Amino acid sequence: MQVRRSTSGASADAASNMATLTMSEKAANEVKRLVAVNRLPESTGLRVAVKGGGCSGFTYSVGLDHRLSAIDQIIELHGARLIVDRKSLLYLVNTEVDYQDGLMGKGFVFRNPNAAKSCGCGTSFGVS
Repeated sequence: MQVRRSTSGASADAASNMATLTMSEKAANEVKRLVAVNRLPESTGLRVAVKGGGCSGFTYSVGLDHRLSAIDQIIELHGARLIVDRKSLLYLVNTEVDYQDGLMGKGFVFRNPNAAKSCGCGTSFGVS
């Protein structure tokens, strides 16, 4: 695993937490596939974020992005980039981003041990 910090001068605590957000090889392969199929810049990664809302208090936001801000952290795993802002990272410590492709649908999923509760649809969560 290769971890690269943004040039924003993040604290050592944020850098150590950053390494605990991971992405499965299956998720990384899907990111690379989407970047290639859509002919996006090589710097494109999967941006993940946590936003207020949903039935349980917080929702996950996922999308491809190549634009970075001063508060972003970049994590490179399995040849793909995972981009997360420092505030969202606080809710994603020890979380794995995975990709699911099955009968119930396909998409990126979060295995978040910090989620104390979640809604029935699985798109929102709450922390204790």
